[in-house]
Amino acid sequence: MTAPFTFNTVGSIVFGSGKAGEIGALAAARGFRRPLFITDPGLMGTGLIDPALSALAEAGLETAIFSEVEADPPEAIVRLGQEAARAHAADSVIGFGGGSSLDTAKLVALLATGNDTLEAAYGIGNAKGPRLPLMLVPTTAGTGSEVTPIAIVTTETSEKMGVVSPLLLPDVALLDPDLTLGLPAAVTAATGVDAMVHAIEAHASASVNNNPVSRALAREALRLMGGAIERAVANGSDADARADMLLGSMLAGQAFANSPVAAVHALAYPIGGHFHIPHGLSNALVLPHVIRFNAATAGPVYADLAPIVFPQLAEIGTQARGPAFADGLQELTIRCGLPPRLRDVGIPHDALHMMADDAMKQTRLLVNNPREVTRGDALAIYEAAW
Repeated sequence: MTAPFTFNTVGSIVFGSGKAGEIGALAAARGFRRPLFITDPGLMGTGLIDPALSALAEAGLETAIFSEVEADPPEAIVRLGQEAARAHAADSVIGFGGGSSLDTAKLVALLATGNDTLEAAYGIGNAKGPRLPLMLVPTTAGTGSEVTPIAIVTTETSEKMGVVSPLLLPDVALLDPDLTLGLPAAVTAATGVDAMVHAIEAHASASVNNNPVSRALAREALRLMGGAIERAVANGSDADARADMLLGSMLAGQAFANSPVAAVHALAYPIGGHFHIPHGLSNALVLPHVIRFNAATAGPVYADLAPIVFPQLAEIGTQARGPAFADGLQELTIRCGLPPRLRDVGIPHDALHMMADDAMKQTRLLVNNPREVTRGDALAIYEAAW
C-alpha cells in the first residue's frame, strides 16, 4: 500500500520555444503592475533580457530592475533586493536567470511584504508570508529553482543556509529553451550534472515524503538529461538537446522539491561556500564518491536508475550496477570537460577537515541520505574526491 505523501508544485508551468516573448501578457494577466525584475550583471550585458523587458513595457507594466545578484547569493544581496522592492513599491517580482537570481527573487518576494526576516525564515517551514506575486524564468538547465520551495543563501561566515517553504513556490514558471542556447559548455555541463544529482537524490531519498510522483519525475528527468547532456555540451545550439535539458531540469526540480536531496548536496555546500566553486561543479566533484558510499544500502535504487542514464548497464547484474553507476557518472563528467578532483579546483588537502565539520551542519539534508553519514564518513568521501 502506498504510504501517505504530499506533493506541492507551482501554480502554472509555461514551456516552449519563444515563450519568453509572452512574459508581458502572462504577467499582466496575473495582475502584475509594478514588478521588480531580478537578474545578474552578466545577463544584463548579453542582451538576453532585452526582449523580456520590451514585452513587459508593451504590456503596460512599470518595471524596475535589480541586477546585482551574485553567484551563491550572500545575505547582503538579498537585503539589497528587498530594499529595491520597497523603493519601487513593487507589487510583484520576476526572477530571470540562473539559480542564484531565482533564489534571490523568491526571498525578495517573501521579505518585501515585511512579515518575515531572513534570519527567522531560515529552516523548514519557518516563513510566515504572505509574499508578492512571483514569476520565475530560468536561463540555465540545472537548479530547477523555478519549481522548488527552496532558496539558498551564503551567510557572512560562508555557511550555506536555506529557506524551505511552500510559500516560495512561484505563481508561474516560464521555461523557454531558447534562453539557454549558446550557454558555455562548462556552465552547461555543471548545471546539467546538478540537475541529474537532483533526480538521483530525490529517487533515493530516505525522506518519509519520498513518493511515487517524485520517483516517476526523477526517472523521466534522467532519461531526458542522460540522452542530451553531452549533445548540449558539444553543441550549444542544439535546440532539441537544450529543450530536453531544460525540461529534465524542471522535472528533477519537482521531484526533489517533494522528496528532498541528501548527502551529495550536504558535502557540496562547503565546497561552494568556502571556495566559491559553482554549485553544479561542487555536486559533480562529490557525486560518484557519495554513490559508492551509499551503494551499501541504496544499491537496488541505483540499480534501477543506472540503465536509464547508461543503457549498457542493463546487461550487468543488479549488485554490480551501483558501483558501475558511480563510475559511469564520473566518466560522464570528465567527458563533459569538468575537473574530476577537489585538488583540480584549487582546494587544499588541509581544508578537508574543515569541510567535513561544515558538511555535518547540513542536518536538513543528511537526514534524507539513504545511509547514515558520520563526520568520519564525510572526511573519507572528501579524501576520495581529493
